[in-house]
Amino acid sequence: MRTLRGSGLLKASNLWKALGVAGFLGVAATGAVVVRAERRRRAYTPEEIRERLHERLDGSPGEPA
Repeated sequence: MRTLRGSGLLKASNLWKALGVAGFLGVAATGAVVVRAERRRRAYTPEEIRERLHERLDGSPGEPA
């Protein structure tokens, strides 16, 4: 009867565990970046948003409103 250590199954199991942990950490890091960007976006006051939208509208080509 072969043992797990002799068959290499234990090494493959550790590899899959390491890949799973790396994948989890990648998802967590991506989530942290998204949350940071959302927090930065929400830091604008309503007046700043209104001002930026008016600037964007005034600078856009097309028919006048």
